[in-house]
Amino acid sequence: MATQTTTVQGDEQTTLRARAEDLARRRQTVATVGGGGLFVVQFALGAETYAVEGACVGEVLRLKELTRLPGAPSFVLGVINLRGRILSVVDLREFFGLARVGLTDATRAIVLRHGALEFAVVADAVLATATLQPADLEPAPPTLAGLGADCVRGVTAQRVIVLDAAGILADPRLIVNDQGPAPAAARSGGTP
Repeated sequence: MATQTTTVQGDEQTTLRARAEDLARRRQTVATVGGGGLFVVQFALGAETYAVEGACVGEVLRLKELTRLPGAPSFVLGVINLRGRILSVVDLREFFGLARVGLTDATRAIVLRHGALEFAVVADAVLATATLQPADLEPAPPTLAGLGADCVRGVTAQRVIVLDAAGILADPRLIVNDQGPAPAAARSGGTP
């Protein structure tokens, strides 16, 4: 029995080592490509394919145990607890003014991070990773004007809409002033 446990642990270590080596190779490839290419994660929202810069993607997870927030903007679906961190979950369809669609068991949350900012966006499916050449990106057509110039980097020849994750994360509609309103006396300059 002890021999089997050692073998299982050895197999687990071999598996973990192989995964670590694969991850290291991927990061090395990204670093090599980083000089001229843009590493992106592609995802689906309805019939459209979008992409965000891979450097801003923290992780992808199944969306479960979403807690709704009363009074939040319509594009904020709620919050999730990710290993002790509370993250807002944003519906990009609603954020961009597109038709809202319900969540399914296949819905995924893509955790976006840039600097101190972090939240998740919903995706119908995560499709692939790819390396794009920035020179190959075309300007967004006028039909995408509702998305906002600060949120779109461009569109590929395959009609993948490449979003600017840092621009989305920095959008003022998503920033909450956690200071709260100033007391009335402080606003008026008087004493309470």
